[in-house]
Amino acid sequence: MATVPKPEILAAFEAAKGFMPVDEGLALYAAAAEAGALGLPLLEVGTYCGRSTVLLADAARSAGVTALTVDHHRGSEEQQPGWEYHDPETVDPEVGLMDTLPAFRRTLFRAGLEDHVIALVGRSPQVASVWGTPLGFVFIDGGHTDEHAGADYEGWAPHVAEGGLLAIHDVFPEPADEFTGQAPYRVYLRALGSGAFTEVAVNGSLRVLRRTGAGI
Repeated sequence: MATVPKPEILAAFEAAKGFMPVDEGLALYAAAAEAGALGLPLLEVGTYCGRSTVLLADAARSAGVTALTVDHHRGSEEQQPGWEYHDPETVDPEVGLMDTLPAFRRTLFRAGLEDHVIALVGRSPQVASVWGTPLGFVFIDGGHTDEHAGADYEGWAPHVAEGGLLAIHDVFPEPADEFTGQAPYRVYLRALGSGAFTEVAVNGSLRVLRRTGAGI
């Protein structure tokens, strides 16, 4: 199975709203492609407008497995009005709240991937609480507070199958990055400290770990 996306998929990724740089996207695709060989679903926490979902969906399509993406589509903390990562185009003028679901659907349509993704619209802990299927890949890229990043880890990491991969985005060890990356960094340390995961790849702020044991 290819570990590099086709040019049209990479173009769709780059054209979509989002914050993941290309080098980290390529590393994410390679990890998802590897995990797809397990024959289990691939799941993303934090859809936003579907930028990284394009890569996950194409990797799943190539492997013949299902891609899922979880988001309430009201935006995480740093995407709200007044914050650095707020995009006014994502606000629904009728209700006055963010709604990234339409942009996400347009992203998948343009990439030709609508039939290869199941969108789970809801809050991550609620969805995780009713989830019962082993996963070959979990990508945590949701809220950046300890509350939300921790809940994403607690809800989804136990579902990663033996030999499966856990990817964590926006891991920044420096204290200066307290809001944007310290909570994901603490989740990353927690995963390593659990004894259940072993780090296998680092690219920028993306960390990829393999499930090698129990004890989460």
